Amino acid sequence: MASLDDPGVRALLDKPNHAVVSTFNEDGSIHSTVVWVDVQDGRLAVNSAVGRTWPSNLERDPRVTVMVYDENNPYDYVEVRGTARGSTEGADAHIDRLAKRYLGVDSYPFRTPDEQRISYVVEPTRVRHQKQR
Repeated sequence: MASLDDPGVRALLDKPNHAVVSTFNEDGSIHSTVVWVDVQDGRLAVNSAVGRTWPSNLERDPRVTVMVYDENNPYDYVEVRGTARGSTEGADAHIDRLAKRYLGVDSYPFRTPDEQRISYVVEPTRVRHQKQR
């Protein structure tokens, strides 16, 4: 099993590659969405707004899969399965860091006045790196 510290995995995570977060809906079906991702204290971190589907799913069931893929070669990817822990503390600063990483701007430009941001860190139970080509 790979780890987040493996060189190929680190190469994927050090670039502003997009990720797909998959969570369980209440009926057991899968909900997947594209997100921005970074690494905080050795763990994957993602950000959203309270009340959206996938954060609500994680509040009910913390199991998550995050797949980060190379923008230039989607066959080079890392799949991280684990459990997510959410916090609103520091979530505004986190989304601003992600906006800098992905958009090159200092502040997240899509924030709405009524939203509360939430960050999740993923405690991995399985890390799988796949690379073709």
